[in-house]
Amino acid sequence: MNEKITTGQTGEQVAANFLKSKGFEILDMNFQNDSGRRLGEIDIIAKDTKQNEIVFVEVKTREYTKYKDTLPEENITYQKLRKLDKIATIYLRQHKLANYAYRFDAVSVWLDFETRMAKIKHIQSL
Repeated sequence: MNEKITTGQTGEQVAANFLKSKGFEILDMNFQNDSGRRLGEIDIIAKDTKQNEIVFVEVKTREYTKYKDTLPEENITYQKLRKLDKIATIYLRQHKLANYAYRFDAVSVWLDFETRMAKIKHIQSL
């Protein structure tokens, strides 16, 4: 389990750095709704400064040597997107951004711990 947490946290940090390098402003990471039933979390909330949109990012990370033939984003299901939408609505309301344009993106990260390199795939507008 510890390896999974470390891999996931590493992937989220790699994804955040990648988004920053593309001109995104990171607004929040690992946002969870604090009121009511816990719905899950949004890995990264960013602002796409070029499109002037709030972007809710789901990060999926895999260890390259074990899972090089699978796509991390395959685990983003319709049910997951519905949960993300509910959490995003809470975030927008709490931060008084309800009238702001927003979208959902995914960032897939394959980590190669031997070479300390990462392969990154950014999917816009899920």
